Amino acid sequence: GMSHTQDILDFSDRFIDALERGDGEAARTFYAPDAKLWHNFDDYEQSVDENLKTLAWMHRKLPVRRYRLVRREVLSDGWLQQHVVEAELPDGRPFRMSACCVIKMKDGLITRLDEYLDPAQAAVLKEIKA
Repeated sequence: GMSHTQDILDFSDRFIDALERGDGEAARTFYAPDAKLWHNFDDYEQSVDENLKTLAWMHRKLPVRRYRLVRREVLSDGWLQQHVVEAELPDGRPFRMSACCVIKMKDGLITRLDEYLDPAQAAVLKEIKA
């Protein structure tokens, strides 16, 4: 019903806000302790701790960034979203990384997040001296 949809949208908004701020401890509160985070480009399932290290790394590389939502659909067990991470690189060039995520929830927490993105778009981050 409507409250399920609204609850997920509110949860998703707060989750994206924590990711944008690079706030690992806030981000952790959205995940079940044994949640798995999978990426299409390496077929590897990260633990929550591993994923928060990635978040911290990204925050060091791009301290100011925005997750622009392209589309978000509430599912019976979570939500699906397309977004573009937008930022400015230290040399002034724009950074854009398009992604699609399928997020599964149980008991009000994320249990699995499958992320599809193009690693070539992310590769530029490795060049940045943080």
